[in-house]
Amino acid sequence: MNRIAFSIMGFDIYWYSLCILCGVLVAYVLILKEAKKHNIDKEFITDLVFYSIIIGLVGARLYYVIFNLNYYMSNPSQIIAVWNGGLAIHGGIIFGAIFIYYYCKKKNIKFLRITDIMAPALLIAQALGRWGNFFNKEAYGIKTTYKTLKNMHIPNFVINGMKINGVYHYPTFFFESIGCIIGVIIILIIRKNKKIKLGVLSGIYFVWYGILRFFIEALRTDSLMLFSLKAAQIVSLISIIIGIVLIITSSKREKYIKEG
Repeated sequence: MNRIAFSIMGFDIYWYSLCILCGVLVAYVLILKEAKKHNIDKEFITDLVFYSIIIGLVGARLYYVIFNLNYYMSNPSQIIAVWNGGLAIHGGIIFGAIFIYYYCKKKNIKFLRITDIMAPALLIAQALGRWGNFFNKEAYGIKTTYKTLKNMHIPNFVINGMKINGVYHYPTFFFESIGCIIGVIIILIIRKNKKIKLGVLSGIYFVWYGILRFFIEALRTDSLMLFSLKAAQIVSLISIIIGIVLIITSSKREKYIKEG
């Protein structure tokens, strides 16, 4: 499988980058469409998404580099080589959320309204972006057999792509992508309820992705480690707690769908 999608004037364009770009563009369209229903200015959303992407990507890379500091200290030129993989979604979420909070405060727009609007779009972006891992042959799981994968009704091209060095592996990127899409469907269904309050959709995102990532991380072989613990599982537990708190305390807030 070729990691390079095509070349322009000798410059290689990688599938990894294209998958992330596709996810970003789809997410932007969805956010823009939902924000319009809430009478939120298009310029605000465009600026917010643009800067959030930049800061989120920097955060995702910085997070990954910190957890692999010894390697990047010895190979500093590889720090910017994001086309080879190495973007930690948790780093992107953390840095992106901090910026969004700051920007919403600056523009006097409710932070939770924006995160509620962005929740399903972010899951879509994550679902599409994960396919970049497939082309890079990374973020896969422990060893398994062809029969096991076939019995799980996984598409053949995914199974074939997970044969690495002659051994089949669980396609954890695929599991996470499907899980994110299911999460989108859940949020969109709940979003139709006119009685839901601000923070509920954000809470569902944190709980759903936290649970999803916690169990998927248990299968992965390339996890970022914090001492003897998998960092993503620790962050996932924190994410679940944050989500539960947002949902429980939502009764004190205004409705997500404005009346009148």
